[in-house]
Amino acid sequence: MKKVIKNGTIVTASDTYQADVLIENEKIAGIGSAATFGHVDDTIDATGCFVFPGGVDPHTHLDMPFGGTVTKDNFETGTIGAAFGGTTTIVDFCLTEKGKPLKKAIQTWHDKSAGKAAIDYSFHLMIGEMTEDVLKELPSVISNEGITSFKVFMAYKNVFQADDATLFETLIKAKELGALVMVHAENGDVIDYLTKQALAKGQTDPIYHALTRPVEAEGEATGRACQLTALAGSQLYVVHVTCAEAVKQIEEARKQGADIWGETCPQYLVLDEEALRKADFEGAKYVWSPPLRPKEHQDTLWNALKTGGLQTIGSDQCSFDFDSQKSLGKDDFTKIPNGGPIIEDRMSIVYSEGVEKGRISLNQFVDITSTRAAKLFGMYPKKGSISVGADADLVLFDPSVERTLSVTSHHLAVDYNAFEGMQVKGVPRTVLSRGQVIIHNGSYVGLPGDGVFIKRARYGNTLSNDRVEL
Repeated sequence: MKKVIKNGTIVTASDTYQADVLIENEKIAGIGSAATFGHVDDTIDATGCFVFPGGVDPHTHLDMPFGGTVTKDNFETGTIGAAFGGTTTIVDFCLTEKGKPLKKAIQTWHDKSAGKAAIDYSFHLMIGEMTEDVLKELPSVISNEGITSFKVFMAYKNVFQADDATLFETLIKAKELGALVMVHAENGDVIDYLTKQALAKGQTDPIYHALTRPVEAEGEATGRACQLTALAGSQLYVVHVTCAEAVKQIEEARKQGADIWGETCPQYLVLDEEALRKADFEGAKYVWSPPLRPKEHQDTLWNALKTGGLQTIGSDQCSFDFDSQKSLGKDDFTKIPNGGPIIEDRMSIVYSEGVEKGRISLNQFVDITSTRAAKLFGMYPKKGSISVGADADLVLFDPSVERTLSVTSHHLAVDYNAFEGMQVKGVPRTVLSRGQVIIHNGSYVGLPGDGVFIKRARYGNTLSNDRVEL
């Protein structure tokens, strides 16, 4: 079946122009004038819309266990919400257990996602230890599973946190195998000490989650990770950067020639630490790690996105119900499940607060919400691109529509919206995943299970070679 998208303005990471898009066999088959495409079976009118490549969210946690509970949104509800927001590909984090085979963890994540995802997806693999068994498995993880990114936690002591030796060995092995190492950069030992001190003083409210995870702990860990990466001659991606101290470390390392990349998230660009002080335990809705920061850090993050100090926007989607899950920490902030519902509103917030307010350009918006992540994580130009041969993952985005973000109108399963009452401008009118319309005029018209698992290329293969085959 051939279809054409007509009368839209195509926007990529580098260009903005008027053209029509021909779609056939799930791929973009032509770009130009519809009059030259011959017979088509369906026409989609994009008048008044930008045509973006589908969003690529490189940082999600769906159906993930944490703190004695499991995230409210799974691969069905989470990816449907993502689709409504204009995201057509996600990379979720596969958690491992020490002493158990990596392939067992990977199979668990395949079981969680198969037949449920509404959009395409892949996995990052957590590395919590570097043993002989892990070393033996890693080559097949890359070559057989197509999982080419490894996550190391520098925080969550006695839960996820790995030591520096594990991080350094992971960096060495990743350089050899062609994988990208990701870090959650906070000093978990310092945070553990400060947390125990706070609880001993009876400081149990949600705000102490932020006060026991200071910017210095993030800045120090980010700098340490950057130094270890430079020493290993490897490559690093720092997830969910929140503060000036961490940005500075990344920018300085990049100036020295280190192969280091930084991600931030919408919540850190528009929300601040004061949200955790809300009365009646409402602050628990905003407990995630790293925590929200004082408002002055927002300008630093926006400027880093504009100047290239940070390169991507992830959601860090990790939703827990306020009433039945966040309430586990009613009398102890350390028992509040960490995370929030972000995936659906990621692109609208970045467009509205970034492009509309002149903080970033339209082409930068496409780069940081789609193209750059596709390149870094081995999916470009299949994903993150509007080019002949690319997957027909496309978003018809109407920049004129204004709306209010709310739990009453979002499409996630969780019982609150982290951006409740926020006004944004711009909304996806139609979303296509591999040529199939899955969102149209506010309705989901796809099917759970339409999404497929993406095996990804090794790191570096898609950074400069636009013709790589996946």
